[in-house]
Amino acid sequence: MGQTVFIPRELDANEPRVAASPDTVKRLAALGFDVVVETGAGTRSRIPDEEFAKAGAAIGKVADVAKADVVLKVRRPGDAELKSYKPGAAVIAIMDPYGNDAAVAALAKAGVTAFSMEFMPRITRAQSMDVLSSQANLAGYQAVIDGASEYDRALPMMMTAAGTVPAAKVFIMGVGVAGLQAIATARRLGAVVTATDVRPAAKEQVASLGAKFLAVEDEEFKAAETAGGYAKEMSKEYQAKQAALTAEHIAKQDIVITTALIPGRPAPKLVSASMVASMKPGSVLVDLAVERGGNVEGAEAGKVVTTANNVKIVGHLNVPGRIAASASLLYARNLFAFLETLVDKTTKTLAINRDDDLVKATMLTDGGKIVHPSFAKADQQPRIEPAAIPAKTMVADASDKPAAAKKAASRKSAVSKSPSSKSKGIA
Repeated sequence: MGQTVFIPRELDANEPRVAASPDTVKRLAALGFDVVVETGAGTRSRIPDEEFAKAGAAIGKVADVAKADVVLKVRRPGDAELKSYKPGAAVIAIMDPYGNDAAVAALAKAGVTAFSMEFMPRITRAQSMDVLSSQANLAGYQAVIDGASEYDRALPMMMTAAGTVPAAKVFIMGVGVAGLQAIATARRLGAVVTATDVRPAAKEQVASLGAKFLAVEDEEFKAAETAGGYAKEMSKEYQAKQAALTAEHIAKQDIVITTALIPGRPAPKLVSASMVASMKPGSVLVDLAVERGGNVEGAEAGKVVTTANNVKIVGHLNVPGRIAASASLLYARNLFAFLETLVDKTTKTLAINRDDDLVKATMLTDGGKIVHPSFAKADQQPRIEPAAIPAKTMVADASDKPAAAKKAASRKSAVSKSPSSKSKGIA
């Protein structure tokens, strides 16, 4: 009998995804693993037990995890689950370790070798393992669908005998993976789309999707990206100029989608209460960063808030999980692609190379210790969550000095023209 991979049912009521699919079960079996899927693990992702069984998995019970050499999960296992895990078992999941030092310490205490998939380096070799990208892609799509549903009006322009229905105006704040997919989806639905980001590279990406780019394009803007591809914190002067430009733009929008997150930090505040108050009744804001504090002032996790001026702020939790059937298929392939690199193809057994760059980047705990350098002391002292990034980090509250900010914005702001037919496409 070979080594065993166990796929449990997620215990979190807000987590409908599953860490395997019939396709990855077949692939795992081909690698030499015996695959056990807990009863009902895929039900909320529209994968019945019968589909897993046809693919070659045994349908088991939760106690079967005690024999597992590898456990594939969506979310980090809790203390109750870890009590049943075999010491030395490889546990691969989205671990969400920031601010959860006690949970990281519990993984070490349980003796498991835990891998945090969200730490996967963004290099060519690891593209197929990038869970942040696969799930953010779907979140960007779903954000547009949720926004359109709450908007309760048509998105495309329609010319009829009874008159013309104007196209909805959609503004995307933050042009990462989620933002780009949101742009593409809103464009497909016929909306007029604009987007903003402080990273210069975003301008060409936005244009390639047929949307217009909005930013103050001065010298500071041209140097506003870290080596890792994330946004830098901007100066107060730039923030004021960008704020005035953005605040004026938001007031004219029908749907605003915010996607800004910085790893290990609370979400930056992009939209102030005064900006929300400036929007038309019936407008919608969708905050994809609500689980980390939110980009929109007034957003509440897990709720759709209606403001005094009848603007809706959508704060759904686990947005990829809202389309779990699709999200699970992509996530399962991410996990398989990574696990495949941990297997010796000759012996068809787990053989973790601790010198491998992917392993070093993602391994949280091993041999009863916390081994990731960012969390090495998590079991010795509580980690203090960093202070929230103020509203002025990426987009300042335009109410501070509106006159001066607006004057400055008028001198140096720029909204790009419609993209030419020569714009480059994006994969």
